[in-house]
Amino acid sequence: MTKDVIALTRQMPEPGAVLAGLLSGGPDKLVDTTGEGAVVQLCDERGRPLVSVEAPLLVQVPGEAERLLGATEPPVPFWWTEARAATGVAEAERLAGTFAARLASLSGGSAWPREATRSLGVVETDGVSVAPTPAAAQPAVDVLTPKVAVIIMDRPVVAMTAWLADALRAAAAAERGLQIVTPPGTTLSPAVLANMPDWPSRWVVQDEREGYFDGLSGAVLRWQDGMFSAVAAPDATEEDPRTPAAASYKEAVSTGERQLVVTFRTIHPAHERLVLGGALETVWRELTGEPPAGWGTAEPANLPWSPGRLTEVAFARAPEPTWFVVVGSRERPGLATVRISRTKAGVEETVTLAFGYGADEEPPLDALRGTAEALVTRHPLQSMLVQLRKARRDLLVPPRFEGPGVPLAFVLGAEEVRTVPGDRARLTPLAEAPVKLGPKARPAYYYPLPGDPSDLAGWADFERLMRHLKGE
Repeated sequence: MTKDVIALTRQMPEPGAVLAGLLSGGPDKLVDTTGEGAVVQLCDERGRPLVSVEAPLLVQVPGEAERLLGATEPPVPFWWTEARAATGVAEAERLAGTFAARLASLSGGSAWPREATRSLGVVETDGVSVAPTPAAAQPAVDVLTPKVAVIIMDRPVVAMTAWLADALRAAAAAERGLQIVTPPGTTLSPAVLANMPDWPSRWVVQDEREGYFDGLSGAVLRWQDGMFSAVAAPDATEEDPRTPAAASYKEAVSTGERQLVVTFRTIHPAHERLVLGGALETVWRELTGEPPAGWGTAEPANLPWSPGRLTEVAFARAPEPTWFVVVGSRERPGLATVRISRTKAGVEETVTLAFGYGADEEPPLDALRGTAEALVTRHPLQSMLVQLRKARRDLLVPPRFEGPGVPLAFVLGAEEVRTVPGDRARLTPLAEAPVKLGPKARPAYYYPLPGDPSDLAGWADFERLMRHLKGE
């Protein structure tokens, strides 16, 4: 299994410190670069990579190493340098560990995981070789077949790192799926979940009883025909191709923890003075009393919250769409994924935001209507849906069944109201009448959904409302 080793240092690794780390395999070890120079590789005698080292990343957001690694981090700002060892080569893992240990020693800091970084000595690698790298494979990819790229990962949280994003793009460009294989104790960042492509892409979890299962659906998996695919149940038919679910996936334990999930969309007229991220900050402040802590184009989120800088990045990448991750403070776990795209209607922001609450914490449900009012009056809101989920406070996705959320409220923006035929936006089949928001001449509507937050009855109300608004 591929090993990731990460140095967390107070100082930016200087060239001398990086060189000392690269010499962990001895002075005759080959060095190469890839990714336009952003990745340095220690190679075997034939030039095949044993260890791939990412360019150091300056992290200015507190808590990211704790959230993604469970590690104690230096005070911000600190530098995050990743090294990935080749699959199935013990010497490569020791090389990566020694590289990170030397970097931490010379630049002040620590390395994760500690057990991989106990030695500063030269690692004996004479005669060590690795399997040939498949054509067009990314450094992160462990197995490449005509159908899928497989990444085998051993870290506590699968995060949307820059190298994982590169692997996703490469797999999509080659029309392959991406399958991520992890031990049973690993969790998934919501940012990865938001970017996971459809079948045959999967999160593959190792399991003592079943061998492998899908961490998102629970389907028992086997390696067959060049990829991990679902096993058919003994009584499956073409009309009912059922798949057995792993027992581990069904062993959910209720902790009383919950998540408040807000999904919304805004469309801005395109102009040079436009600043993005304001709608997200408005929701964050209304529900937590504080702005987001940080953002980035990958995880860890490394930049302090700044709508201005976020806008600059989105504009620089236009007309291509841009994806961001936004995180909150340690005290109130929060994570949002933001997709910004240029459309015929203008500049569109699509946001999914979640906050986590413990069993003894109450989500601010009484603030939902005020949040909707703030969005409608200050931003060009198109629609918003609020749900409550029985799920982890830390927002991480476990390989267990957590169940869907329950819809609490839906908001239809003023522009969308104008497209609803007749008086349907005001007169609905719900027991509770909608609430007008914003200017009287161009109102938006807030629809409280009367479903009990403890069950799924709210979905029936939501679906009935959607059919009504569409005139069905």
